[in-house]
Amino acid sequence: VVFFFFFFKERLPTDMPVAVVDLDGSSNSRNLARQLDAFEQTKVMLTTVSFEEARQAMQEGKVYGIFYIPKDFGVDATAGRQPKLSFYTNGTYLIAASLLFRDMKTMSVLAGASVGLQTGLAHGYTENQIMAQLQPIVIDTHAIGNPWLNYSVYLNNTLLPEQRRSFTSYYIWNFMGCWRTHFRIGKIFPHTVIFTIVAFLYAVALYGFNSFPLNSGWLPMLSALFLLVIASQAVGIFMIGVLPTFRLGLSSACLFGMIAFSIVGFSFPVLGMDPTLQALSNLFPLRHYFLIYVDQALNGRPFFYSWAEYAWLMGFLVLPFLIGKNLKNALLYFKYIP
Repeated sequence: VVFFFFFFKERLPTDMPVAVVDLDGSSNSRNLARQLDAFEQTKVMLTTVSFEEARQAMQEGKVYGIFYIPKDFGVDATAGRQPKLSFYTNGTYLIAASLLFRDMKTMSVLAGASVGLQTGLAHGYTENQIMAQLQPIVIDTHAIGNPWLNYSVYLNNTLLPEQRRSFTSYYIWNFMGCWRTHFRIGKIFPHTVIFTIVAFLYAVALYGFNSFPLNSGWLPMLSALFLLVIASQAVGIFMIGVLPTFRLGLSSACLFGMIAFSIVGFSFPVLGMDPTLQALSNLFPLRHYFLIYVDQALNGRPFFYSWAEYAWLMGFLVLPFLIGKNLKNALLYFKYIP
């Protein structure tokens, strides 16, 4: 918890370095670079007349983007010859590239609007007439759920529960694999209590200490965390019944946790995946917890819209009963394969 909250303490990446290739050298181009530098996410670290120098800086990781202003930009813009502003981003750094692309594109649109305004005024049009042509439709946007675009809200609400869920499955596998006796609920119950307390402490850190959005109150999320705990334990018990070999079991538990980050939909929408992957996403407890979090904590929707996800989490409790015989044999006749 301390690590992840410290890692995302800035909440949103800021002052990401870019290079400006200014072949124009006019007051207009310098003003353009200053305005780009004024954006919160962008910091102009290098201003040069050599594109090769900027490209090398990007390849060395010194800058994440290049904003290219062509020669005679100011003159061509004033004369209506439509000069081209170019910008490049390094897609290797996905978040940085996306944020810088947004800033540089916004700067290009604003530059075009500024030139259009100056040209229109020179032709005798009023500012209202010009703005009606430059922006015939005014867009009013509102980011719901996370209006601050806080990456800590976006990531920690999923990263922390999944880290705990993966550890739960792993630990149950390890605990059950080393315990060669019949399966009893009483042996699992103390660990359920411990894992639940840890999960609730996560909730206190997220929604209490850091005041992350919790629009439906504490009960829906605490219930979801508890169900995620017991669903994870059920998955761990199921794994030892299917793969009683210690090495294969732990490998499968780790693989299951790694895939969960990609398939549950918080980094890439599930609806954009192949239909087969969309169906498989339902086999991961984190998927249903994530949907509950979005509906209940972020959007504050009525319980009616989330009841199916709670039912899915409870449905995972069936898994241990499907491999009862295999589980008994695995615990009584433990085999170690190096």
